[in-house]
Amino acid sequence: MKVLVVGGGGREHALCWAIAASPLLTRLICAPGNPGIAEIAECFDVGAEDVAGIVALAKAEAIDLVVVGPEASLTLGMADACAAAGLLCFGPRQEAARLEGSKSFFKEIANAAGAPTAAHARFTEVGPARAYIRAQGAPIVVKADGLAAGKGVVVAATMQEAQEAVTEMMENRIHGDAGSVVVIEECLVGEEISFFALCDGTHAIPLGAAQDHKRVGDGDTGPNTGGMGAYSPAPAFTEALQAEVMATCVTPVLAELARRGAPFQGVLFAGVMLTAEGPKLLEFNVRFGDPECQALMLRLRSDLLPALLAACQGELKDFDLRWEKLASIVVVMAARGYPLSPLRGTEIRGLEAAAQVPGVQIFHAGTSLDEDGRLVANGGRVLGIGATGATLAEAREAAYAAIAKVDWPEGFCRSDIGWRAL
Repeated sequence: MKVLVVGGGGREHALCWAIAASPLLTRLICAPGNPGIAEIAECFDVGAEDVAGIVALAKAEAIDLVVVGPEASLTLGMADACAAAGLLCFGPRQEAARLEGSKSFFKEIANAAGAPTAAHARFTEVGPARAYIRAQGAPIVVKADGLAAGKGVVVAATMQEAQEAVTEMMENRIHGDAGSVVVIEECLVGEEISFFALCDGTHAIPLGAAQDHKRVGDGDTGPNTGGMGAYSPAPAFTEALQAEVMATCVTPVLAELARRGAPFQGVLFAGVMLTAEGPKLLEFNVRFGDPECQALMLRLRSDLLPALLAACQGELKDFDLRWEKLASIVVVMAARGYPLSPLRGTEIRGLEAAAQVPGVQIFHAGTSLDEDGRLVANGGRVLGIGATGATLAEAREAAYAAIAKVDWPEGFCRSDIGWRAL
């Protein structure tokens, strides 16, 4: 099979890495890719959000399966365009992708499906949003309705923080049009889990869980980011809880979308809070998480490619996935200044030595080659240092041993990834 992976981040590097191991694969290409992906796939300079360009590339290269990584590509209708061109595509159509593209649409679907989620209200004007915050008090959560690269959520500990979030999103438009509408909801308390399910429009199978670290600093301090690290499995997420989330969240939401004529095919990523009253949905994303995808792929024993095909072809019922009896961890190395103003263009050295640490796999997230062929930072989250071990402690030790060999003074990482489990 010829496979095209769309995207150029750490998630797409992990997907390429897993797909490259499949005996079904005859050719792997990626657009736009990155220097790490280029070691295992042919990279083409076509942007992930260039829907027409991706479709043209897939047709020109006689691609059998398009695998879409980023959410923005899906909300722009990448899967619809592929279908119209007769191309098989892993990822939901545009209407189903609104689950991530609009927080208020997610709430509408969750409520219609009877899925447990936080109480909330939607606002298009600043005045009523401020009044709602005054009435509800703090802590409270303010979310930009649209896509904001994982940074459109403010968990406000005080009313002042919440009002400032409304100002930044709705008046200063720090997230552009994504913040023209906000969803304000109750602050759920508990452990947050990232749970993934493969879906074929009708059926769904569990794809495992991970725990992410959203805040930029040790001890879960500082602003929210796209994710500073993750580990899998998540000890707090038992088999019983997994079965409950499948039954109360995933299955009914799939049925509701199908009822509306928007069947969901792809990977459904449920952000779940394990509260004292039971698991509740924080959000749905319509793609693999980043960096959770890296942690999951490190543990996956089954061939990923047949699973992606089964999701596309409506054949997931009774499909089974096998997992290594290992723990995995991914520690994100970010550029100084992230998440506000990451420093770009700084040289990264020492990756060859870091990759020699037993159990380590390095994923490129925001790298490029400069005009002299040097590997440089080209983003906020730049590298994902992944590792496996018999225990999470063993995996973490390997990951941080590898990080110690990376020569990149302008980079930083959290030193406590995995602390909840350890």
